[in-house]
Amino acid sequence: MYINYIKPISDFVLAVIFVIATAPFLLLVALLLFISNQGKVFFIQGRPGKNEKIFKLIKFKTMNDKSDAKGNFLPDEERLTSLGKLIRKLSIDEFPQFFNVLKGDMSLIGPRPLLPEYLPLYNERQKKRHLVKPGITGWAQVNGRNSISWQEKLELDVWYVENISFLLDLKIIFMTVKKIFLREGISSEGMATAPKFNGRN
Repeated sequence: MYINYIKPISDFVLAVIFVIATAPFLLLVALLLFISNQGKVFFIQGRPGKNEKIFKLIKFKTMNDKSDAKGNFLPDEERLTSLGKLIRKLSIDEFPQFFNVLKGDMSLIGPRPLLPEYLPLYNERQKKRHLVKPGITGWAQVNGRNSISWQEKLELDVWYVENISFLLDLKIIFMTVKKIFLREGISSEGMATAPKFNGRN
């Protein structure tokens, strides 16, 4: 009952409250990013959701589009702007995903939506992470986020899918708030983001 009825209704209601309550702040962040990123405020990318259905993930854009002489993007850590670094440390870049929750693409709590290119790399157990909607935060995020290995992260995702409950979601919310204030696990060592998943790491 919780998964099919209470969870989606509470997701929608809480997302509406959050968007209304933070609207002035979100507009301010958008304005600062508009100035910092030469008019580019949002990062929008296709990600697999429930049952591997692709949807458009929305985040605040924290990196510029600087590239090398061949037109390839520079490494993430070189493109991460000063404003983007602050926004990422405070997890503000994730806030636009509340609109994904309102659209029904995402849940507040669930496995993080990863890149479509990873889909063929998952084993049968890891594919279970797509049996539920992806989340803004999740069990893997409060247990290491980008500081743990991909195998550990995906196993935590599957464990969450197999153990979803109201109390677990409530625990994850409180742990997420704690992680944001302590700024834990945001980046892997020497990188602005986690390294790409290759099916083994």
